[in-house]
Amino acid sequence: MKISSNDLLLPQAQMALDQMKYEIASELGINIPKDGYYGNMSSRETGYIGGYMTRRLVEMGQQHLASQSNM
Repeated sequence: MKISSNDLLLPQAQMALDQMKYEIASELGINIPKDGYYGNMSSRETGYIGGYMTRRLVEMGQQHLASQSNM
């Protein structure tokens, strides 16, 4: 079974990622459509959200690794 780069290793993570997406969009002042249709959003807006999500996930990973190395 081949896993694509977009497949989540833990399906339970989807809820956490969705929550993070809405939190970041709110922080950036971007309204995500309630119906889930992103066609009326600009590429810039969706790119900002994705970029900040990636940045936050990398920071979380670095903090986790740092805390493990201090043990």
